[in-house]
Amino acid sequence: MVTSITFNPNDPGRPNGNFFALPHSGGEGEIEIISVPWDVTTSYRQGTSGGPKAILDASLQVDLFDSDLENAWGMKISNTELNLHSLNTENRIFAKKIIKHLEDGGSIADREIVYLRNQVNQASEIVNMMVYNAAKSVIDSGRIAAALGGEHSVPFGLIKAVAEKYPGTGILHIDAHADLRCAYEGFTYSHASIMYNVIRELGGISKLVQVAVRDFCEEEEKLMRSSEKISTFFDRNMKDRQYEGATWKSQCEEIISHLPGNVYISFDVDGLCPGLCPSTGTPVPGGLEFEQAMYLIRQIVFSGRKIVGFDLSEVSPPVSGDWDANVGARILFKLCCYTKMSN
Repeated sequence: MVTSITFNPNDPGRPNGNFFALPHSGGEGEIEIISVPWDVTTSYRQGTSGGPKAILDASLQVDLFDSDLENAWGMKISNTELNLHSLNTENRIFAKKIIKHLEDGGSIADREIVYLRNQVNQASEIVNMMVYNAAKSVIDSGRIAAALGGEHSVPFGLIKAVAEKYPGTGILHIDAHADLRCAYEGFTYSHASIMYNVIRELGGISKLVQVAVRDFCEEEEKLMRSSEKISTFFDRNMKDRQYEGATWKSQCEEIISHLPGNVYISFDVDGLCPGLCPSTGTPVPGGLEFEQAMYLIRQIVFSGRKIVGFDLSEVSPPVSGDWDANVGARILFKLCCYTKMSN
């Protein structure tokens, strides 16, 4: 058995149930990754419930040397997986019936649809509470909690626990979508409603700073423009500024200026260009390159701000190959490194 004493970061990663094959059990990590295999409300292409397992497998191929963090392999990262398979499978069937009914022009008020919708919403509340309880236990022990999805609805319970522990926290939200829809398709805790629910329900969150948004509806646009809590950096505007001579450094400085001292990072992989996440549930042209996103997060650390939690969502394993999971594993490793640096 490999222990922290005998672990050699230069060896190939050997499967041991831990991310990056690190020698730490659940409850030992400075950072505890809570895997949440849930994709019930996915509206376009399902599969993100397989994201945590695919990223875990791909993480064995991540080299543990990091130029930003000396002895990065010495980080204590452990993981907890929530048992959601049966709940996810059953409620995904319900959700698909609702989505198909609406696509066919049916009413969301039909009796059967109301019943199914209530079932899905109750299941989502159960998941929120499970994530919250797991995260709160980690945070109360003085450690950092992270959520790994799954669809983007999964970190709500974690953000709630962070907001309670660190009132005044700001969120850096990297995403192709604004996620500010109210109960999208009738699902209160839809993947498309995560930030709407955060703003509406969690008073401990002081600011939402969105980056790379490029797909949104009129109601979301009105909310983004009218709320003092929300600052959105649209992908088109950022690209326009780049084409006109603005450096990425200057744009990052402006983005970071909107964030308070404590920062939570919510990273939907579709915030990246779709070539890096072709199998994600709702890919959108445009977006950030990998190093652009990493530079932004690194500058948050260099600004003296503290990362108090994070999530990574919407990584979906493709039918063949493991490109999406490889990208996701490297994002996860860098998020852990930057969180460690900031603390």
